[in-house]
Amino acid sequence: MKLELRGITKRFGSLVANDHIDLTVEAGEIHALLGENGAGKSTLMNVLYGLYQADSGEVLLDGEVQHFAGPGDAMAAGIGMVHQHFMLIPVFTVAENVMLGHESTKAGGVLDLPTARAKVREISQRFGFHVDPDALVDDLPVGVQQRVEIIKALSRDARVLVFDEPTAVLTPQETDELMGIMRQLKQSGTSIVFITHKLREVREVADRITVIRLGKVVGEAAPTATNAELASLMVGRAVELRVHKEEPKLGDPALVVEGLTVIDPVGHLVVNDVSFTVRRGEILAVAGVQGNGQTELTEALVGLQPRVRGSISLDGIELSTASVRKILDAGVGFVPEDRTEDGLIGEFTIAENLMLDRSEGAPFIRAGSIQRGVLDDFAREKVAEFDVRTQGIDEKVRQLSGGNQQKVVLARELSRELRLLVAAQPTRGVDVGSIEFIHKRIVEARDSGVPVVVVSTELDEVTALADRIMVMYRGRIVGIVPGNTPRDVLGLMMAGEVPAEGAAA
Repeated sequence: MKLELRGITKRFGSLVANDHIDLTVEAGEIHALLGENGAGKSTLMNVLYGLYQADSGEVLLDGEVQHFAGPGDAMAAGIGMVHQHFMLIPVFTVAENVMLGHESTKAGGVLDLPTARAKVREISQRFGFHVDPDALVDDLPVGVQQRVEIIKALSRDARVLVFDEPTAVLTPQETDELMGIMRQLKQSGTSIVFITHKLREVREVADRITVIRLGKVVGEAAPTATNAELASLMVGRAVELRVHKEEPKLGDPALVVEGLTVIDPVGHLVVNDVSFTVRRGEILAVAGVQGNGQTELTEALVGLQPRVRGSISLDGIELSTASVRKILDAGVGFVPEDRTEDGLIGEFTIAENLMLDRSEGAPFIRAGSIQRGVLDDFAREKVAEFDVRTQGIDEKVRQLSGGNQQKVVLARELSRELRLLVAAQPTRGVDVGSIEFIHKRIVEARDSGVPVVVVSTELDEVTALADRIMVMYRGRIVGIVPGNTPRDVLGLMMAGEVPAEGAAA
């Protein structure tokens, strides 16, 4: 089925998320839609799927204009969508999830589960999915859950499949398997729209690439294009993709974590007996698929987890029982996973956000009053140093782009004397150009002798920054290995496989 989007425009108030976008996907083609977070990719696909109504433009399938009032209309026309966050009911079986919303019944109104099971088996066998129709979704690995999403779409005779950031929660091996599935679907005649911001994946699987930036199509490219060429299209300028760093000049052990256990509010062990050491002048990167205890680990390091056992020692000072205030005052810098929730106050100005963790005493507070002259001079200096693109230091931080918001967080955390830097998902939702800058500043902190803990689900980021890599799986450490450990080994560790003897560092 041939898909055409002509002149699609979608506004949210004054924000133009899609600006007269044209896109054509031929039958049996994998067409990648490449762009940074916030570029408008998902909005465009939500228009296609009937979740949003376009302000102008039209959708055509095999030359016929379509009018979708909702996802049901899109599905009936042959469009399926595999969402980044799976639309599955964990306590239902695979077959029950596949028939959900399209239930058929036998005599007496009984659900026709045998037909749904047969459908799952037929599609699984056709594509080699190996999915048990009677398995509970909650018991399935993430990669298999994604296959259930694909089966759902194919069971409804989807001839155009949209994959929205499909590798965000997959290990490298699961990503490779997904690429193989996409090629199989293409060979069967299915048209695929592949939404991503990952250059490596686009070049590996796409037949054609359309790049969008700030809601507009800025170019098309072939998969033979280099990463540098694609990155420059995404951000509008040349970008240095490689992280430049020398061998670490290691100092004494600084952060020593022993037997750290974190219990969530319902009593589950989310971090289970974790022990590690980070030396001065070293970056320890924590890798793993999202949801394996990394978030709780970083929050425990900075005092944000209330149910913690074990020891967290920085330069011999015990922090596991200290307040967040005391931990920050001890010289811990923290770049949180969610900057809007935990890193910034949107209604505060840039200048006010830059003093958030130094709101007591000198240099910004004297006799209970903010020293505006001192703060403004400091803010102007940091805005220039960290290249924050803004109309001025009195602009509210919520009005900045994601990349510039992240620069404000980094400017604040790196502008005081640090004894430890904890950076969780430091480049999430920022453009390639900002990633380049953020990586440089993290390496500079390490080279100044600061021990650094970086938590990232982006394996490229982990391998680029790390001197050593600690892989977590289901709250435990699978292993700690050198920074140059091959991606396939790391991928197996992310799935819970312990590395071979001698791989640990």
